Amino acid sequence: NIVGFLSRMLNFNAPPLNNTAAEPVWKVLIYDRFGQDIISPLLSVKELRDMGITLHLLLHSDRDPIPDVPAVYFVMPTEENIDRICQDLRNQLYESYYLNFISAISRSKLEDIASAALAANAVSQVTKVYDQYLNFITLEDDMFILCHQNKELISYHAINRADIQDTDMEAIMDTIVDSLFCFFVTLGAVPIIRCPRGNAAEMVAVKLDKKLRENLRDARNSLFTGDNMAAGQFSFQRPLFVLADRNVDMATPLHHTWTYQALIHDVLDFHLNRVMMEEGAGAEPSPSGARPKKKNRKSYDLTAADKFWQKHKGSPFPEVAESVQEELDTYRAQEDEVKRLKSIMGLEGEDEGAISMLSDNTAKLTSAFSARAVGEERLIDLHTNVATAVLDHIKSRKLDVYFEYEEKLMSKSTLDKSLLDIISDPDAGTPEDKMRLFLIFYITGQQPPSESDLDQYKKALLDAGCDLSPLNYIKQWKAFTKMAATPANYGNSGVKPMGLFSRVMNTGSQFVMEGVKNLVLKQHVSLTLFICPYPENQAYNMDVNVGSSLRLVVFQAIVFVVGGGNYIEYQNLVDYAKSKQGKKVIYGCSELFNAAQFIKQVRPRPSASQPSWKGPSHSLPLTSDLSPQLAQLGQK
Repeated sequence: NIVGFLSRMLNFNAPPLNNTAAEPVWKVLIYDRFGQDIISPLLSVKELRDMGITLHLLLHSDRDPIPDVPAVYFVMPTEENIDRICQDLRNQLYESYYLNFISAISRSKLEDIASAALAANAVSQVTKVYDQYLNFITLEDDMFILCHQNKELISYHAINRADIQDTDMEAIMDTIVDSLFCFFVTLGAVPIIRCPRGNAAEMVAVKLDKKLRENLRDARNSLFTGDNMAAGQFSFQRPLFVLADRNVDMATPLHHTWTYQALIHDVLDFHLNRVMMEEGAGAEPSPSGARPKKKNRKSYDLTAADKFWQKHKGSPFPEVAESVQEELDTYRAQEDEVKRLKSIMGLEGEDEGAISMLSDNTAKLTSAFSARAVGEERLIDLHTNVATAVLDHIKSRKLDVYFEYEEKLMSKSTLDKSLLDIISDPDAGTPEDKMRLFLIFYITGQQPPSESDLDQYKKALLDAGCDLSPLNYIKQWKAFTKMAATPANYGNSGVKPMGLFSRVMNTGSQFVMEGVKNLVLKQHVSLTLFICPYPENQAYNMDVNVGSSLRLVVFQAIVFVVGGGNYIEYQNLVDYAKSKQGKKVIYGCSELFNAAQFIKQVRPRPSASQPSWKGPSHSLPLTSDLSPQLAQLGQK
């Protein structure tokens, strides 16, 4: 429970108070951008206030002294951050300092802080220093990413660029491994690691394996012994950690999607569980000659506290639209019932003061309904606005047509119209939509199109305003990988139109879905191929004292994509896990991108060459000489 770790940290690394009536100790939270990204998807401003956080400020902002208040720091142990902490000590900004580092701080940097504290006569004020091992971002109970700030440093493009040096690749892999090590420390389990050979995923696997071994060998300071271990390192219920490389499946990140969460990420400004929208988006344009109205940006948090979101984030969009309409109708019916009751009681038009003069029970009931109504109205308003904005994109770009056609391409189904017709249709999608569709056609084809056909497609794409550089990259990628198609686990038939949502189709609905197809989702589980055992000559196996003759029963799997992932794969794995009783699957990726962000990373190389690193040909077993002593997690 990552929220539990954060709550403990914000309570000065002591167990949080169970007595809700007790007054919390008021404090200031100081974080950097990395710490902000870790906390913001998990804890709201109200929840921080309930934990005693009166102010939360960025480390490198201008901060006034508050000498009678303790400060909790949550930052990366970078050179710049350490210098600023030392400056805070010299300036005597706070009463006491609780320093929490997202990743492990080096001894030399710790000595720098000690020297600054000594020079500022503030040694006694530095109360606690902790390594928290929280260098990853939890977006869902079963989904995590490694970073949001500086994600370009470990991006798909950074890993796969042609001119990458060995030292650059080592630095990228070390950054990824540090975050994954933090993830498993927080999980409290040593994983069984599996990955394909000969790519960046294997390099991450080898480095992570080495880091785990080194920590296990250091019996006194191991983070995986004693109470830190969730279920024992030799338990047969240890998690299976499956590393995949983005290059194995290039079609899915480009795919137009049909589920609510993935659609929001594809067409709106959605990151770290917050969607940013312009108020009045989709409204009628200003009259000719009139000054355009200034649009305000509004943000909505889509979190686990939102029951509608939790229920429908993985649902097909027409089903979401119908559910929003049902919620709206139910709310209006409740409002009408309250008005009817007020009218019967002779209180129609009366203010809250008059109603409060009723009996206690009646007043409490009215108050409770009002509070619930306000919360429901806010959520209905949120999803009405978000779903309307998504629907505007679907209708204006004909995204249902793209989704259906791509599904048929990926499942090798019969196509009912020409690809050239869609590319040449000026009303069907943006140039980027057309490019995404053609790239999927090119990737999934058994054979590349002939030169004459390719020239015809290129001309149509250029006429539509497309940038052809991603195609040049995909041609090089396909030539290098010698792949005829993406993993063939997309299903055997195309999507079919369905008539479940006839209510939404009617013009009296809030969501007028006329002209938009209702489509059945198929199960796509391309990444779950990696959960199945690899042939020995294709897999890289790392384990702790498990003989090859033993067959492990895996109850928890973590699928991690090196090079970036997306909400489509996440939802596919969620649906896959629901069909497996008692099994849990967690999805992780080095960065989370939508198709627009991914296509910008797909850039041509000067040649079809790849980094020469191929990985080792074998691995050694982890040591079994482990101490049962309890290691204090990161406390210096």
